[in-house]
Amino acid sequence: MTATHGGGCEDARPDKDYTNKTGFKNDAYQHDRDSNDDIVKPPPLPTEEDMYASGKVKLSRNEKWRILKNVAAVSAAFMVQFTAFQGTANLQSSINAADGLGTVSLSSIYAALVVSCIFVPTFLIKRLTVKWTLCLSMMCYAPYIGAQFYPAFYTLVPAGVVVGLGAAPMWTSKATYLTQAGSVYAKLTDQAVDGIIVRFFGFFFLAWQTAELWGNLISSLVFSSGVHSGNSENTSNTLLTCGANFCMIGGGHHDNRNLHRPPDSEIYEISAIYLACVVVAVIMVAVLVDPLSRYGEKQRNSDPSRELTGIQLLSATAYQLKKPNQQLLIPITLWIGMEQAFIGADYTQAYVSCALGIRSIGYVMICFGVVNAICSLLFGSAMKFIGRFPILFMGAALHLGLIVWLLIWRPNPESPTVFFVISGLWGVGDAVWQTQINGLYGVLFRRNKEAAFSNYRLWESAGFVVAYAYSTHLCARMKLYVMMVVLLIGFLGYMVVEILHKRKALRLKAIAENPAAAADAAMQPPEEDDEKDEIDDEIIITHL
Repeated sequence: MTATHGGGCEDARPDKDYTNKTGFKNDAYQHDRDSNDDIVKPPPLPTEEDMYASGKVKLSRNEKWRILKNVAAVSAAFMVQFTAFQGTANLQSSINAADGLGTVSLSSIYAALVVSCIFVPTFLIKRLTVKWTLCLSMMCYAPYIGAQFYPAFYTLVPAGVVVGLGAAPMWTSKATYLTQAGSVYAKLTDQAVDGIIVRFFGFFFLAWQTAELWGNLISSLVFSSGVHSGNSENTSNTLLTCGANFCMIGGGHHDNRNLHRPPDSEIYEISAIYLACVVVAVIMVAVLVDPLSRYGEKQRNSDPSRELTGIQLLSATAYQLKKPNQQLLIPITLWIGMEQAFIGADYTQAYVSCALGIRSIGYVMICFGVVNAICSLLFGSAMKFIGRFPILFMGAALHLGLIVWLLIWRPNPESPTVFFVISGLWGVGDAVWQTQINGLYGVLFRRNKEAAFSNYRLWESAGFVVAYAYSTHLCARMKLYVMMVVLLIGFLGYMVVEILHKRKALRLKAIAENPAAAADAAMQPPEEDDEKDEIDDEIIITHL
């Protein structure tokens, strides 16, 4: 017989003494007994220690300001870092043109980056955490800039390999940090995750692209103040070999005075400034950036079910290639690398240096950097209002038009404005790819961010390698035709990804609105959703 609740007949069994340890009788639980005469009490509320022990992360609403500080610190550090590297890289095809040394060294960077993307990022991040992986990886850029004091194949190429090995974990750490911080920020502010992630990437690339301004401004001011600043006059026949007709096959163009190497003293001065920038950037990350463990990194790594063995860890990036969305995004990611290599090496050499001189490279690339930075911020915010597809369609149409323009245009030093217009418009297109495709990776592969962004860097680097590899073997015209084909194939692949993403969203919405469909879906074997990160469920927002 069971006890009746609310009074009436009681259990025939003898009453037990419901007394606490202090001796006071507690009648509150006398009627809350089950068939086995056990007392049923409400579960205790979890303590703060229980939260952290179970993998929960407790944050207040004011944490959003700290997240913004961290995003700003990472962005500023990359701006200082790439002030040095971008300024150095933009000059390589011109100041180290002999035997293709400059482009070969750049190719070694991205060839090493391809290998590094497969094996290094997930392994290093698990061992050092995101923050300290950033610091170590950024220091890898110092040897390459230092090698500018004694440029040769046995100094620049090995230093380029070191840069490539460090670049993959650096970019993967950056993307992981921004994506995870964006996910937490979205939960703190009750906003859409994809919009916040793209906005964070837009802010990052705003700062990162201003490195083009500062790095090229440094080189331009040094060159302009030196003996190399004088104007060089070329004949009309020499100018006819510029632009789409430019060829470096056989190491030609020795008669073009605009392509002669500047004095060593000016190059040494520039390199010393750039080397100091790398050191400052590393210090900024070490001092100003909070560890990602504040936003769930330790909880992800402490779960034994998520911990990978050494072999699995090394193959995580390769496993990502099996996913259809990743395969479809490979061509457009290749294009991103190729278009950056073109503007930084081929456009500066075949158009700017050939017609205007090496001293003008910095000023023209400043225009590219400034426009790129502004548009990165603009497109990062615009995606929230107009969506991703219109922005990417505009970027594809713009770059396609620029390629056609470059095929028919003949560079003329008497019309310098055109050089700046093309550079600026190329910056608009690049801002589209950098913000939207990075954000797309962050949205589609939130569960496996490290492996996904390793693949992004892998295929972007492969695009750089391809562009630099054929740099001295193809004329500028053929390079433009190759880029046109890759752009068209890449955009078609992106469109398929977008269609699949929309279909999935509609299917999930239909399941949520239809109880019968939800029941059927529950009966199906669970499938891994790359767009969902379980760490989000372990973030607890307190209203303080």
